[in-house]
Parts: sequence; C-alpha cells; structure tokens
Amino acid sequence: MRTDFPHIRLRWRRVSTATAATAALALAGLGTAVHADATASSKVTWTATPCATPKKAGELACNSLRVTGGITAFQKAQQARGVTPKASAATPTGYGPSDLRSAYGLTSAAASGGTGATIAIVDAYNDPNAEADLAQYRSYYGLPACTTANGCFKKVSQTGSTTSLPRSDAGWSEEISLDLDMVSAIAPDAHILLVEAKSATMANLGTAVNEAVTLGAKYVSNSYGGSESSSDTSYDSSYFNHPGVAITVSAGDADYGAEYPAASKYVTSVGGTALATASNARGWTETVWKTSSTEGTGSGCSAYDAKPTWQTDTGCGKRMISDVSAVADPATGVSVYDSYGVTAGWYTFGGTSASAPIIAGVYALAGTPGSSDYPAQYPYKHTSALNDVTSGNNGTCATSYFCTAGSGYDGPTGWGTPEGVSGFTS
Repeated sequence: MRTDFPHIRLRWRRVSTATAATAALALAGLGTAVHADATASSKVTWTATPCATPKKAGELACNSLRVTGGITAFQKAQQARGVTPKASAATPTGYGPSDLRSAYGLTSAAASGGTGATIAIVDAYNDPNAEADLAQYRSYYGLPACTTANGCFKKVSQTGSTTSLPRSDAGWSEEISLDLDMVSAIAPDAHILLVEAKSATMANLGTAVNEAVTLGAKYVSNSYGGSESSSDTSYDSSYFNHPGVAITVSAGDADYGAEYPAASKYVTSVGGTALATASNARGWTETVWKTSSTEGTGSGCSAYDAKPTWQTDTGCGKRMISDVSAVADPATGVSVYDSYGVTAGWYTFGGTSASAPIIAGVYALAGTPGSSDYPAQYPYKHTSALNDVTSGNNGTCATSYFCTAGSGYDGPTGWGTPEGVSGFTS
C-alpha cells in the first residue's frame, strides 16, 4: 500500500542534528516511527520520507511521510463495516469531507459552504497540476466544481501575477494539494486563492500573505514554520498584522517546541490531534497527536512574541502555542488527490498542515471577521463551543500544560477542536 502525507513542519534557518540524521535515514528508506493504531492496540510501522530538501540556505524544508505498511483509521472503519480496504492509489484511504464535517459538527453549517468567502492558501513554488488535482478531489466527493473558468479558483504568484509563476516543486505540490483539498472539504462553496511564493523563505512567504490580503482574502491558511528568532517581531508587523483577516498557521510537526509564524500574536496557531470514531454522543474522540519522540504536534511558550491580550494562561509570559486544533495524526489522516511528482491518485496525509486549512475553512463558514478584529481571539470568547481535548501529550515539559492535554486550555490542542462554527465568530 502506498499512502503519502506531508509531515509539514517546514523549517527555516536551523535544523537540528537529530532531525538531519532522521532525514538522511529516511532518504535511504530507513527512517521509521512506530505509531499506535488509532482504533486498535496493535502497532503499525510508518516509514518517513522527506518530500523535499532546502534549495539553498535560509529556505524551508517540507517533511512529508509516506506510509509503507499498516492501514489507516479510515480503513479500519471500513473493515469494521465488512468492507475490504483497497491498498492502492485508486481509492481514498483517509477521511473525506463528510467525515470531517461530522467530526467537527459542521454538517448543517456546511450547507452554506462558505458562499461569498475567499480562502487563500499560501505556499512556496508552483504546483502545475493544482487545479486539475483539485477538480479530481471535488468531483469524487460530489463537491461543486471550483475552477478558473467559473471564477472559484485562482492561482497567482506572490506579486499577483497569473502568468509569471514560480518554478515547480514536487514536495511543495503535495503540500498545495493537501491545503486545497482541506479547505474544499470544510467550505465547499468558498472561492479559493492559491498564492505561490517564489521560494520558501519567510520573506517570500510573508510577501505572499500580504498579496493574499491585498487580493481580498479574509481567510489565509499557512502550513509552514520553523525555529523562532529575534527577527520574528519584525515579521509580525511586516507580514501578519492584518486586522479583519483570519490567518491560520500550523503549530508544527516535531513535537513539543514553539515555532514561528505560529508564535505570531496576530495569527491563530493550530495544533494537531488524532481523530477516531467512538460510541459516544459525538461519535468521535480525539487525543493529542504524538507519533514518536520526534513526531507530533508542536506547542510551547514563545521566546520572543508578546502575549496577546486574550491569552490569560499564567505559566507563559509571552505568546503561547496553540489556540485551537484539528486532526493531524497521519494514522488518522485525510484523503488527498495528488499527481505531480507521484503516481496520480489518492494519498493519506497528516501533519498540522491538515489542521491549519481545516480551521481556515471553519472561520469561513463562521462569517466575515470584524474589520478591526484579530480572529485568533474568537475561540477564547467561546470556549464552551469547542471540543475539549483532555488526553495525550507531545513530549515532556517543566510546565505541564505546555505539552500535556487537560481540561480547559493546553498547549498541544489550545481550547480544543471545532464543534460547529460558534467558537469562530466575532
């Protein structure tokens, strides 16, 4: 069976020796992490294969993971219904739109589908098959067509050009496919604006964020991040200070530790969970996503960014990550259609690169943010309208809630996951 998913902690500046060693093993086909199956006590071995390496110093690297053994939670559920899972790229092996809407109480909210909203996806490099792959995903799941021709889909460079696009990159194309499919799953009637930065530096990706806002997007999803630095506060003011715009950012995929731009006080930082069906009233259950000692959702206390006024936790004097969360565990991953650089077909993806666009889609369903608001504060005003995730951890830490889930706010999952759209309204 072959199922791909980006382990989308896209790093810039500093990559640890341990990480580099893991990546080297993975490139040789030797990097593995043992993950407990979401619906059984047995163990499943996942093989980690980086999707790309930095093109030059200062660029980000996307870390995607390809499953070469075991089955996903979606396939386990198929087995429970007496359906034999098909181990090929011909059919989905991860959660689809109806699963995600059910899990997050969006079945009725999705009826409006985000009509009138424009959700921007910011990524690096060009995916030449983005529109065609998106069409395959939406057609399979019965979602309305979203094309350039009908005005629903638009792809531009960081300068807004529709013709002068960056060079193509297979690894980032996987990321783009994941992002486009997740906003489609949650807000199928929203328009989608894909803004492609010319390279994976913070300066170029930040410029792409600004372009997305200039072109009218009120919701901007970012699935990249890396080491914090003393420059982050200047990046805040240059790229992420956009009142009236819901900007979501992945919290990271390398376990406990703060990343930027998730640490920006102007964005909604999105952690990751493992999502599985359950016999409770909700029908689903979630725990903190942690695959291994080096793979799981990010969280932590920023070293540089000031604490936004709406954060009131007392253990961290600066910005705390995360605000909210959604599914990110590859073992309970989402289905994505991708064809650039791989055999065209269905792959299962995980990482907080799945959770960030999901939350962007929820914001779009919730309605246009107040013109002077920073929408990251909305969940803090409606904490009872979220699914509180109370179990699991993403590592060890001196202050328990920085890395361990519990009742109420915690770093790995924030205030929790969506239960409808009320937690994301002004």
